[in-house]
Amino acid sequence: MSYITIRGLGEDRFEEKKSEFIGYAKRVETEEEAKAFIAEIKNMHKQARHNCSAYIIGQNMNIQKYSDDGEPQGTAGIPILEVLKKSRVTDCAIVVTRYFGGILLGTGGLTRAYTKGASIAIKAAGIVEKVDGIKLSFEMEYDLFGKIQHLCSQKNLHIEETEYTDKVIVHILSEKTLSEDIKNEMIEAANGKIIIHESEAGIYFKEGNRLYKEL
Repeated sequence: MSYITIRGLGEDRFEEKKSEFIGYAKRVETEEEAKAFIAEIKNMHKQARHNCSAYIIGQNMNIQKYSDDGEPQGTAGIPILEVLKKSRVTDCAIVVTRYFGGILLGTGGLTRAYTKGASIAIKAAGIVEKVDGIKLSFEMEYDLFGKIQHLCSQKNLHIEETEYTDKVIVHILSEKTLSEDIKNEMIEAANGKIIIHESEAGIYFKEGNRLYKEL
């Protein structure tokens, strides 16, 4: 399992022919959260001419909704939705607020403006991946610790925590698909003199080479 979402909350703005466009993006887990976020932005910008929105939810992007909120049909909600789809981003709601500046943009201009508003909101929020992950703990004698540290550095494996008792225990987070290779490399590096524990299997956020339980 692997899919793309956003890191958190993003906001950015720009002006087009005296109209101000403000793009907001937020990671959401349910349709209720998406609707609540859209309502929150609408309440924040009650004086705005339009608060157009779209959201996609689900690992398979199975829930997709949009709203033109008074703009000509197809010029706002669908372009916002298309940005999400082309970016392959899910579990995300976007609202693009428009304060009308008195100059009509035309259907093409509106489509471009709402596309830009959605794009800059996603960029401001930041892209992350969600993957199946697991916590791997490696228990060893102290004389092996340096070798295991070096291997982690070589393989870009972030050591989340190190316990020092009568032995050393190194904890890392790994993608499930890579865990067997990592375990085999650790066993080889330690000549079999290492004990491996697995725990906390679940969904993790992946940013670069590192996994996070929460962002």
